[in-house]
Amino acid sequence: MARTAQSQVIHLDTHIVCWLYEGRADLLSASARDAVETGRLLVSPIVDLELQLLREIGRIIKGSETVLAALAKEIGLQVATTEFSRVVAAARDLSWTRDPFDRLIVAEAMLAGARLVTKDRLIRKHCSAAVW
Repeated sequence: MARTAQSQVIHLDTHIVCWLYEGRADLLSASARDAVETGRLLVSPIVDLELQLLREIGRIIKGSETVLAALAKEIGLQVATTEFSRVVAAARDLSWTRDPFDRLIVAEAMLAGARLVTKDRLIRKHCSAAVW
């Protein structure tokens, strides 16, 4: 099944973005791969910042602008535009994690009514919309 304008909205966690950029879709589960291949793909703007921080500490080679631009071209990845104050308000209630990136990524997906592709076990335990 291919992506269409009516495809389900799918948000991606930061590590999924990294794997897709690196051409490592083989690291995805079958369910995650199906969601990526058929969904309308978005990321929270905080993924942009997290990617840049990963670049600064040497965990990834390319900066966030390069990664996101390449994936926009290759798979139609878009950055979500939900008002940041709404995302922060929703993230306040996610007390099961101390990771501010995870809180904002999950909150953004929740506000969009979207699935969230992630391998993160803690997110999957607490977020019913998580898919792996």
